[in-house]
Amino acid sequence: MSDLRDSLYDLRMFLTTDYPCSYLPGQQARNLVADPTAADARLYTQLAQLGFRRSGDHIYRPHCRDCVACRSLRIPVEQFQPNRSQRRIWDRNQDLAVQMIEAEFKEEHFDLYARYLGARHAGGGMDPANPENYWSFIASRWSPTALGEFRRGQQLVAVAVIDRLDNGLSAVYTFFDSLEENRSLGTFAILWQIAEAKQLQLKWLYLGYWIEQCAKMAYKSRFKPHEIFAIEHWGWLKSDD
Repeated sequence: MSDLRDSLYDLRMFLTTDYPCSYLPGQQARNLVADPTAADARLYTQLAQLGFRRSGDHIYRPHCRDCVACRSLRIPVEQFQPNRSQRRIWDRNQDLAVQMIEAEFKEEHFDLYARYLGARHAGGGMDPANPENYWSFIASRWSPTALGEFRRGQQLVAVAVIDRLDNGLSAVYTFFDSLEENRSLGTFAILWQIAEAKQLQLKWLYLGYWIEQCAKMAYKSRFKPHEIFAIEHWGWLKSDD
């Protein structure tokens, strides 16, 4: 890990201004952002190993004052063992067909995204959805991004935004039909990405940030075993399971 830090020594970093935290009430957040002019797929892989994440064209990591609650979480796909609930969700969704396509704007995708935000994240800062904001969040000019389309027959029920890293896949975002709640499509999309990473002989599925105190993020820690990036140690710590 020290060799990796040394190779990034000359990379410029920028701090955003403080803004209200979306996950912990009353907290202020800010991000450390890599120089956008240096961003490319290789740098993305390097920084993902240090707990960074992509949003649009930017590679960032939370860098809040007096708070390190946001922890990057990844799954070693070869060691992953689904629990009973996850096995049931996998079986329940075997009638869905999944197709990976190159990232491109589709009205059908945006309509599903807008409905998802309205149903699940109304007032969360990302709505009302518009095509420009949607696409600037989903895609970038440099990242190797694909979209996983989940369909029942011709009906689109979910889209998973997936970045390909040198050593794994990064689950950027998933949105789905809220009327299909009994399918647990968010969990199924992660299970499918674990299987896809394994098939591609990649080591990791990066799930983004997990906050222990945030109930909305509890689902991420249920994928076991997993690893958490501990900035205090500049390394990944394995879960107890």
